[in-house]
Amino acid sequence: MASAFCVYVVDDDESVRKALSRLLCASGYQVKAYAQGEQFLAELAPDAVGCLLLDMTMPKLSGLQTQIRMRELGRDLPVVAVSALDDNQVRERARELGARFFLRKPVDDQALMDAIAWVSAGDAGTPRALR
Repeated sequence: MASAFCVYVVDDDESVRKALSRLLCASGYQVKAYAQGEQFLAELAPDAVGCLLLDMTMPKLSGLQTQIRMRELGRDLPVVAVSALDDNQVRERARELGARFFLRKPVDDQALMDAIAWVSAGDAGTPRALR
């Protein structure tokens, strides 16, 4: 049985994590939130379906390191990267590692919802949360 589409939110800031989770749940997405990349990677099922909303600047395992580890584990979730720092090097590296979007914090709600809808769209082009 295939897993249901889920938005995985990984951000070390609890208030940001909660706010993003509430917004996504209210928009019809299943959400799992994590304070650390390590915790997310440890709990990510091999057959996980969804996308990853990933903070780039975190202690211990950064967003870039989380992307690298996810790739090493053979997981291929689309990534929407977010960061309070507008750093061209981090943005380019995140994209090289597969990030489809890079949004600056504070994240505009509509831009975030558009990015997630785009990466979650199936063959018919309809966001999965709306099917």
